Amino acid sequence: MDRRVYGIETEFGVTCAFTGDKRLSSDEVARYLFRKVVTWGRSSNVFLGNGARLYLDVGSHPEYATAECDSVDDLIAQEKAGELIVHDLALDAERRMANEGIEARVYVLKNNVDSRGNSYGSHENYLVRRAAPLSRITDSLIPFLITRQLLTGAGHLQVTGERATYQLSQRADHMWEGLSSSTTRSRPIINTRDEPHADAEQFRRLHVIVGDSTMSETTTRLRVLTTGLLLAAIEAGTPMGDLSIADPVRAIRAVSRDKTGTKPIKLATGRTMSALEMQYAFLAKARSFAESSGLIEHETYSWALELWERGLHAVESEQWGLIDTEIEWAMKWRMMERYAAKFSLGMADPRMQQIDMAWHDIHPDRGLYNLLAKRGNVARIVTDADAKKAMVTPPQTTRAKMRGEFIQAAHQYGRDYSVDWVHLKLNDVPATTVMCRDPLVARDERVDRLLAGIRAGTPSQDSVAAL
Repeated sequence: MDRRVYGIETEFGVTCAFTGDKRLSSDEVARYLFRKVVTWGRSSNVFLGNGARLYLDVGSHPEYATAECDSVDDLIAQEKAGELIVHDLALDAERRMANEGIEARVYVLKNNVDSRGNSYGSHENYLVRRAAPLSRITDSLIPFLITRQLLTGAGHLQVTGERATYQLSQRADHMWEGLSSSTTRSRPIINTRDEPHADAEQFRRLHVIVGDSTMSETTTRLRVLTTGLLLAAIEAGTPMGDLSIADPVRAIRAVSRDKTGTKPIKLATGRTMSALEMQYAFLAKARSFAESSGLIEHETYSWALELWERGLHAVESEQWGLIDTEIEWAMKWRMMERYAAKFSLGMADPRMQQIDMAWHDIHPDRGLYNLLAKRGNVARIVTDADAKKAMVTPPQTTRAKMRGEFIQAAHQYGRDYSVDWVHLKLNDVPATTVMCRDPLVARDERVDRLLAGIRAGTPSQDSVAAL
């Protein structure tokens, strides 16, 4: 595809530390967290003025789904905006609890596993043409997704008794199938449920649920760009070779425990390859396609190919310093090694597990990743100003622009409305539903007329500002 729509859905972990006598369950804390949302949208499942969706998912997890983006850097800004939005909800929840005599501090974590071993996801969405057979895409993509954690994992300190293992990925141990239509019962690497939120005759939404939530903008950018580049190559008919893995579930767990990427993986053909060898093979295919298609001339793709190759070299040579400002698991591992050495701690020490969790705290003045970012010790893609702007401004080149403008206008003029990914509807006027089936279109005359009709009214005096 010349243009591709990307999106990321992030489920956040929430915990609460109480300093007074009153205690709340996790469900009760989540309800405090979403009181502001309910006040704004009369529901805990809303679309926002920036085009994104925010709702309370199963297990009391806030979930933020970015608006449709056809630029990966817009996607990064949208994702960072989600962190700021959920952080504001946490501060609001603390204030509301304090007003009711409940002394508490709310922690929101952008990670994928809690202390009890429960997992929650970071789901990537890629718009693909339906003309490309799904099996041709998934056959090549699953081996890539299993081995890409060498560069895209968030890192996780797994402690069992006195034994500590640093894993590349938080999600790897919670995957149970290569393909499935379920996202909860079996947790597949790729979800095959056919919900394109677009013209179903033209498009399919590839729903990848194996990835880690990453605080690092560069790691997030790399995982989306490399996956998107491979998708483009596959759609163009580039032969990827048969790298099907005999046991994907066993393989994804083994790769997560191997920082060297050298352990052999058994393929369906009977031969073996290491994760490093497979990633180098995919890199060669992606680079060849980028050169032949002209994508290599685009800064984003040349950046991705350079970091991809440098990252694999760093893993191969165990020179983590080559990537410890850009690849999240390496950043976190280096920080934990230094902390353990400074205080003479073993990796199984409970304080090391606290460090692991604190890395993912989205609080700008408390989370360890965010503190490193403030000191200029991590590579960035977007500025703080970009992220703040994305809290209230939708992407300008996709369908999200129309959705965001519609929501903002409806709020400003006090109109009763309903929206989803495809539909815009004024509930107080019959026959005003507009269906926007093409996510790549940012303007529609029908929406222009709808907005003009709303703005012809009188602005509401008690409209609530968008989150």
